[in-house]
Amino acid sequence: MAFFKEFKEFALKGNVMDMAVGVIIGGAFGKIVSSLVNDILMPPIGALIGNTDFSQLRIDLSKIRDVTSGAMKTVESLVGENPAVQSAPPEPIYWNYGAFIQQCVDFAILAFCVFLMVKLMNRLMKKKAQTPPAPPAPSKEELLLTEIRDLLREQQQSKR
Repeated sequence: MAFFKEFKEFALKGNVMDMAVGVIIGGAFGKIVSSLVNDILMPPIGALIGNTDFSQLRIDLSKIRDVTSGAMKTVESLVGENPAVQSAPPEPIYWNYGAFIQQCVDFAILAFCVFLMVKLMNRLMKKKAQTPPAPPAPSKEELLLTEIRDLLREQQQSKR
């Protein structure tokens, strides 16, 4: 029971709830940045390099597999083992460097936005620390003395 009570106290603290909201908003912001990169920035970059879809830039590594599997078949035939019969051709293997570059651009934009937000928050916190506190509200005695002073002024002005 103590464990659940401790967890409840932890989970209901303001900082944890603020962090949860931040994570949810951050996830949504990440999707916005991904869309910005994938749909707005990368197509023109892809057009500049002569490719319509930047994420499809890749190198076919299947040739390396084919060469090594051919060498294995040769060795197996020399040793005398029966090579396994393949029913379907193997799927191609690609090194998707375009998708990796796209993710790097995505990360750089997201990191820059977070940097700007932290910088703005630091500036606001610094301004908040520099603003002098508001003067304290006058006490009841000060209010009473102010009223007496104002009444005395009115009496003096009416005598003139």
